[in-house]
Amino acid sequence: MSALTRTEAQHRARLLDVHHYAVTLDLTGGDETFDSTTVIRFTARTTADTFIELKPDLLRSATLDGDPLDPAALDDNRLPLTGLTPGPHELRLDTRMRYSRTGEGLHRFTDPADGHTYVYSQLFLDDVQRVFPAFDQPDLKAVFEFTVTAPAHWTVLANGVTTRTGDREGDGAGIWQSAPTPVISTYLAAVAAGPWHSVTTEHAGLPFGIHCRQSLAPHMDADADEILSITKACFDRYQEKFTEPYPFDSYDQAFVPEFNAGAMENPGLVTFRDEFIYRSAVTDTERQSRAMVIAHEMAHMWFGDLVTLAWFDDIWLNESFAEYMGYQTLTEATRFTDTWTDFGVTRKPWGYDADQRPSTHPVAPAPEDVPDTASALLNFDGISYAKGASALRQLVAWLGEKDFLAGINTHFARHKFANASLADFVESLAAHTDRDVRAWADSWLRTTGTDTLTPRVEEGAEGWTLTVDRHGSRPHHITVGVYDRDPADGRALQPREHLDLDIPSDEIVSVSGPRPALLLLNDGDLTYAKVRLDETSVETALRHLSGIPDALTRAVVWNSLRDMVRDGELDPQVYLLTAAAHLPEEHDLAIVQGVLAFARQQIAVRYLAPEERTAALDALTSIGHELISQTEDGSEPGLRLTAVRSLIDSATRPDTLASWLADDTVPGGPALDPELRWRILARLAVLGAVGEGEIAAALAADPSATGEEGAARCRAALPTAEAKAAAWDRLFHDDTLSNYLFSATAQGFWQPEQADLVREYVPRYYPEAVALGARRGPAIGEAAGRWAFPAYAVDEANLKAGHACLADPDILPLLRRKLVDQLDDLARALRVRTT
Repeated sequence: MSALTRTEAQHRARLLDVHHYAVTLDLTGGDETFDSTTVIRFTARTTADTFIELKPDLLRSATLDGDPLDPAALDDNRLPLTGLTPGPHELRLDTRMRYSRTGEGLHRFTDPADGHTYVYSQLFLDDVQRVFPAFDQPDLKAVFEFTVTAPAHWTVLANGVTTRTGDREGDGAGIWQSAPTPVISTYLAAVAAGPWHSVTTEHAGLPFGIHCRQSLAPHMDADADEILSITKACFDRYQEKFTEPYPFDSYDQAFVPEFNAGAMENPGLVTFRDEFIYRSAVTDTERQSRAMVIAHEMAHMWFGDLVTLAWFDDIWLNESFAEYMGYQTLTEATRFTDTWTDFGVTRKPWGYDADQRPSTHPVAPAPEDVPDTASALLNFDGISYAKGASALRQLVAWLGEKDFLAGINTHFARHKFANASLADFVESLAAHTDRDVRAWADSWLRTTGTDTLTPRVEEGAEGWTLTVDRHGSRPHHITVGVYDRDPADGRALQPREHLDLDIPSDEIVSVSGPRPALLLLNDGDLTYAKVRLDETSVETALRHLSGIPDALTRAVVWNSLRDMVRDGELDPQVYLLTAAAHLPEEHDLAIVQGVLAFARQQIAVRYLAPEERTAALDALTSIGHELISQTEDGSEPGLRLTAVRSLIDSATRPDTLASWLADDTVPGGPALDPELRWRILARLAVLGAVGEGEIAAALAADPSATGEEGAARCRAALPTAEAKAAAWDRLFHDDTLSNYLFSATAQGFWQPEQADLVREYVPRYYPEAVALGARRGPAIGEAAGRWAFPAYAVDEANLKAGHACLADPDILPLLRRKLVDQLDDLARALRVRTT
């Protein structure tokens, strides 16, 4: 599919005003294709030649102002429109389109649990062309209306309120009509159809609804009050923050199967991955994560939907703002009042890691660095989300929330139902402050990489002085925490004072009193920078980390230790010892989960030599047992569940897990729900303690979509040559494999314990992944780079093979980006091992 260039988009935007799309879909024609008929009304400003994009299975006919166009003129995804005259035009196209199994376009899914079928659209970034023809760029906004014919027992959802207007003669298929939208971008149009289970209500005079597939109905009903209360609380808070009212006629949230992202901000019809409808026990931190995604997507109704980027260099105007607003609004409006700790532990490291790779880019890249839609897809990463949100949090700390919100509301008022750029946003902010917002934007949004802040402490007769060395160029407004050992509790630290500093202006600070036991730059985590500890503070942190009273402060320290491991400045074994010493005293679930994940996934698998891995996993197992022993009274079910999961994932011997599976319970709880059963079975498969018979029996007991994924993961993890060959064939040669079954199979395939068994597949991975991406497209190409990459093989041979692969100029851009990142992480792991 030919990528649209920024130059082409700018030229077409000067030529056209697009007014209205009337899209008619017939979803009753079979499992593979659907009929799509589209009428587009637009105006040409001058005599012009241009094109419209579509990717049909068959273009039956096309007319422009009643005159036929030649379907054979369709070149790849472009149909030429030549000789347009100034004035209004009407374009009609009758097409047959193909359903997707990869989460792109109109995805079709049949639920193995009950046989019901569902379809939903995912049209970002340029996948609208797989569903209906469009002038597909964000600054050609228009009104959208859908007419959908669907099986009689289905319900149809769309951006606007939908109504069943009648039944088709003969088969009783339902005919549904959506209300016209306000003007929105093509990538935001949305439709979802199927026999949904729905819970509806009304709030602030608008219809609200949540929807899921029938087999998940009991689980959604159990959480419906929580989901809707979070939705309403965030909605009310945004209405208080923003002077522009909610701009659409309804608010539906559809939890859909096999969704590639966390969620998508389609106005009036937000789609979420339906793993957020929990079939099994989850921690409160996971519930907070779901709530944050709800808040994030709702923020997009203003940031992205009401005011939309003009081109994809400004994707941060969507994602960074939604990320920041999601966390902040959740903190202000719901019971989840400590969300920034979770952000600091789970999201910020995502940004830090991305910003230290060769593929790093500015939060707001230069327009010429995003020349086309293919390159735009590369920037949906930890920089556009986590770093951008961190930069905005620093902006609020520097600017003040009052002026920040005033600037945002000016931005909405100036550009509502239109498009805007970084320059427009900066101008709106500048109208409400004397500070140099333009210089701030240049320093923070146009640069790459992470600054590093390092303290230098010198003791004197009257006190001590602090100098902050900054490696980097950005200004930082930070809080410095000064902590002493608590004389009443030798394990605890107590805050003496907090210093507010502007860096670089306050480079030297004199402080009275004795030198502190712990000096922490960026206490409160208000800026985005790697933080180092002075020698005394490192020793204090390693001994007394769990004694720091504030969870967010502890998160900053853990992140500092994590960075030191990654940079070869702290022995990974020391990090494990620190985790063993302090996690049994830690009660913040986000911290426990984050530290355990880094220790297991990075230290045990990648940063330590293979011969050290078993000992590292045994250390993690000991931590899990300690946490379990502390939660036997049932007071902290989330911590206990986290400990049980960690024990399963870290097990090096099958006995305990096999006994849990046989008894269908963990002694003292929790009971084994589907998630825990599949987790145990996957680990036992890796260890060679189960076979196909046990996997088949488990699937028969849980014949759900999640069960199919669990079985695929287990089968790929079996330590036999036959199992590996079959899994490899499914991954790289079965083009009917859905996106989720692909990822599950890939997750099971590479196992560090099976290095000898899968060694022959490492060099095969690269050419076969390239061929797969070229054949199946971006979603599967990205999954091949993310999940199917041999990350466990930390050696020069793997690195050499990967770099040789990158010499191929025809690699799918999204796969190339994933390989560049994976190989950089591989090289870092090699450096850590040899440090």
